[in-house]
Amino acid sequence: VQLQASGGGLVQAGGCLRLSCAASGRTFSRYGMGWFRQAPGKEREFVAAISGSGGSTYYVDGVKGRFTISRDNAKNTVYLQMNSLKPEDTAVYYCAAARVWHATIWSRRDIDYWGKGTQVTVSS
Repeated sequence: VQLQASGGGLVQAGGCLRLSCAASGRTFSRYGMGWFRQAPGKEREFVAAISGSGGSTYYVDGVKGRFTISRDNAKNTVYLQMNSLKPEDTAVYYCAAARVWHATIWSRRDIDYWGKGTQVTVSS
């Protein structure tokens, strides 16, 4: 599975962005999909995940109510809608695929495939 993230950019605080992650292959729906982010000087951290069917989602507390993860299995794409952005959301965002679904915070050990990141910068 190859993953390609896009949609990052520069936005003012309070604004919104939608990230997309396109996946190759015919087994996309078998993978749970997630988003991680890494700010300068910090560890990569989990943001959100969605099950293969799209029926289950999980978010880290800091983005609940502001971010929404979704997927379109017909298009092999997962999305992260980010609203009410804050400067602390500034990071490189990575999409990830995992064969095993976990309705909890994902660790890097859970990930089978990573996409290249896309930069999100939120100005104050």
